[in-house]
Amino acid sequence: MVRKIIKIDEELCNGCGLCAKACHEGAIGMMNGKAKLLRDDYCDGLGNCLPVCPTGAISFEEREALEYNEDEVKKNMEKAKAQDRAAPDAPDASSEPLPCGCPGTRSRILARGRADHSNNSPQAAYAGQESELRQWPVQIRLVPVRAPYFDGAKLLIAADCTAYAYANFHRDFIRNKITLIGCPKLDDDDYSEKLAAIIRNNDIKSVTVVRMEVPCCGGIEHAAKTAIINSGKMIPWQVAVISTDGRILED
Repeated sequence: MVRKIIKIDEELCNGCGLCAKACHEGAIGMMNGKAKLLRDDYCDGLGNCLPVCPTGAISFEEREALEYNEDEVKKNMEKAKAQDRAAPDAPDASSEPLPCGCPGTRSRILARGRADHSNNSPQAAYAGQESELRQWPVQIRLVPVRAPYFDGAKLLIAADCTAYAYANFHRDFIRNKITLIGCPKLDDDDYSEKLAAIIRNNDIKSVTVVRMEVPCCGGIEHAAKTAIINSGKMIPWQVAVISTDGRILED
């Protein structure tokens, strides 16, 4: 079958290994100091490896390739986990410093504590305005398909302009949710494919979509709806529309 799959340019590859770590399916490995696509049927075509590559060596191409085999991927990952359990003293790749590339792409959970408002500290000046963000990264293109913070999550899918237009965005929308943002007008990606994979492969409890009233922003609402349908799951969802002057038009 002809489908979208990753392509690795060996001349541009510097052998950092970030793509292999970012690939949750085990499709990429390191051979002779270069990244290699090991098996076509392990590559889901979602491209989690693309944003972590510091040299731009990875791209998409449309070509004849084996269909993505989720069952084989699961067997392979279970085998890898068994090997990890057999060698408990092996270093955890997630704790290693990045040898190159952007550290902002590293997936992590953000712990939230109570700010100190008892004195004249800078935190006291912003009492009640702490960030509600619970994870990083937040860009749809950068977030991994699978992550611990998706387990049992209420998902917020928001057009990036909404947080600037609506003053209480953190309190009213981000609080107690896992946040994904994007711009359907400026980004070339088809969000629906990756969002469907996130919903399909994780225990997502609900989806809230927040978009601007402008017509082009309907793309993110359409992508979210398509993703829910294509995921094969029946989960509650709702849409909120923000006006350009910062009001909620629909909720």
